[in-house]
Amino acid sequence: MHLTVKLSTTLRDYVPDYAPETGLHVSMPEGSTVAQLAQHLGLPLQDIKIVMVNGRQHKVDDPMRDGDRVAYFPAVGGG
Repeated sequence: MHLTVKLSTTLRDYVPDYAPETGLHVSMPEGSTVAQLAQHLGLPLQDIKIVMVNGRQHKVDDPMRDGDRVAYFPAVGGG
């Protein structure tokens, strides 16, 4: 299946060729989960706080479908 992936802020550092304007276009086996995609991209799961699939929040063990748009967000600290 083909997916479009967007990475927010510090998660971009894990993917050297990441282009924020276009994101990534990734192929994964049917039935792959959000966590499997993150591992495929080299993203540490402990650094991911929120996952959005097609604009809706998902859990890391949720499966994806062909054409999904996936966005990963890290925890944001402030003071």
